[in-house]
Amino acid sequence: MDHKRYKRKIYLEDKPRSEAKREILEAFVEPLEKEMIASSDALGRVTAEPIFANVSTPHYHASAMDGIAVIAEKTYTAHEQSPLQLKLGIDFSIVDTGNAIPAPYNAVIMIEHVDMIDEETIEIIEPATPWQHIRPIGEDIVQEEMLFPQGHILRPADLGVLLAGQQLHIPVIKKPVVTIIPTGNELVAADTRLSSGNIIEFNGTVFSNFVKDWGGEPKLHSIVKDDPEQIKNVLLEAAKNSDIIVINAGSSAGSKDYTVHIIGEIGTVFTHGVAARPGKPVVLGKINGKIVVGVPGYPVSAYLALEWFVRPLICKYLQIPEPKRQTINVKLGRRIVSGMGAEDFIRMNIGYVNGQFVANPLTRAAGVTMSYVRADGLLVVPANVIGYEQGEVAEVELLRPLEEIKNAIMFCGSHDLTIDLLSSQLKRVRADMKIVSSHVGSMAGIMAIRKGEAHVAGIHLLDPKTKQYNISYVKKLLADLDIVLYPFLKRKQGWILPQGNPLGIESVTDIAVKKANFVNRQKGAGTRILFDMLLEENGIPSEEVIGYDREMFSHLAVAAEVNGDNHGAGLGIYPAAKALGLDFIPVNDEEYDLLMTRSFYESESGRLLVEIIQSAVFKQQVDKIGGYEVVENEQPKELA
Repeated sequence: MDHKRYKRKIYLEDKPRSEAKREILEAFVEPLEKEMIASSDALGRVTAEPIFANVSTPHYHASAMDGIAVIAEKTYTAHEQSPLQLKLGIDFSIVDTGNAIPAPYNAVIMIEHVDMIDEETIEIIEPATPWQHIRPIGEDIVQEEMLFPQGHILRPADLGVLLAGQQLHIPVIKKPVVTIIPTGNELVAADTRLSSGNIIEFNGTVFSNFVKDWGGEPKLHSIVKDDPEQIKNVLLEAAKNSDIIVINAGSSAGSKDYTVHIIGEIGTVFTHGVAARPGKPVVLGKINGKIVVGVPGYPVSAYLALEWFVRPLICKYLQIPEPKRQTINVKLGRRIVSGMGAEDFIRMNIGYVNGQFVANPLTRAAGVTMSYVRADGLLVVPANVIGYEQGEVAEVELLRPLEEIKNAIMFCGSHDLTIDLLSSQLKRVRADMKIVSSHVGSMAGIMAIRKGEAHVAGIHLLDPKTKQYNISYVKKLLADLDIVLYPFLKRKQGWILPQGNPLGIESVTDIAVKKANFVNRQKGAGTRILFDMLLEENGIPSEEVIGYDREMFSHLAVAAEVNGDNHGAGLGIYPAAKALGLDFIPVNDEEYDLLMTRSFYESESGRLLVEIIQSAVFKQQVDKIGGYEVVENEQPKELA
């Protein structure tokens, strides 16, 4: 096939997302196909027509209590001062809960209100009223009553109602078949031995489960190579066997992004590019009457595009409303910058601190799947807003239950691998709690505590004058607050280097002289302060360090960058080097402390946190990592 005729399309539209959505919904003609299924298997399915009861429930007059069935009118003379005796088989019959009420009885007296005189005689001191403690025919369900209207999503209790009404098989709307087509020469299956340039194909599995969750039936196609003829044939085949088609990757404007051209050749293109970030390079079209949605290869972009355009199609097919997420107002812990003209979808961590919700942005990179997995909510910045200032209040959509967010401990400050272990142990002890981490560096952590935007901050700031960790910074910046500085870890900082240390790095001087590609931490990070101190002590201008301005926000990110570069070097903690099999040369033993207000420290959550830190289980987990020592001290540092 002549690939040259599929010329690169550089231009992407900036069509408003709402307009693009409206166009495909108008073009989507749902067939409303029905199928009969067993009521017991109908959880989550949508009724295709109104469902009526075949029988009443109960279908006879039933006793609501254990007791005796009586004729109410014959008990009216019963009184505490004048007990009434009744004979079995003449005046009453014994009944249990659920038993049919035999004629001619019309009331039930609870067994607790009956005195047994002998095996055939009882005595009562209160009269019965007609139909007391009797469930009449149809009390719950009346025969021919509508149980559920068309378009009802069936819940667990609903299945019980169907069976009680003797509706054993019911008509439901057939699930829309959604064919998912992953494309790309670089894609390989997850069980493949990886080589450079390979990317594991996992989007298809994620898409399939989104489709299931929304009520559709996914059909995941095998990986299709970047060949226009293959892609064309697969799309045409999918149009025969699907209600909706999703094609992953190839929707942008690269040299192998054929999707928009092929859809245009064999069908109609409505949209190529929407005014949203991430998720801009979306293709929306129609092939042989079937809507096709081309989504970007980057996972977060793809997930959002799927929600914007595939979920509405499934909901329209099933004739159910689109679900809406709960929203809350949050105080922004960091400034949010956005460009005009496009909606921004920013993943956020959210915590509940001092009676208010506080949110911090996670990475905005479209390829960082974990930022979506770890997010508590989405901040949607409208196209006509350029962002928000730190401390402003904004509305976010929740991705997790509100109660889970309320119970979380908001952690801010320097990154450390043990914080995830601490969160895991916390969740083991208290299933409704976790730690929400925002890795912004030690100095930003201190300021978050000052502003009441975090419960705990991890800090390791070395004072170049006193050679003491953390205390001087806390005294200076938080002098007016009642603060606790809890000694948490002693850990080794050192040079993180490629295996074999090919440049022979042994000191900060070697970093500059041997022209290492240095990977730095962000301003305000304790590691950055240590590196700057080493440069100053050795009279090395930062300009002589290649990569001084190349900033990473975690020790693992530094290690990952070094891992891919034989001339790379970074300063960080031993566990990060160990995790990636890199060389490590110790430079300094440092103190990593936890900063918190006294009120949090003395709260139930604060006490639980300290208890877990000092537990044998947590210490054993930390020991396995290496390069750490949990401080054997339950008392805060002296700040006076």
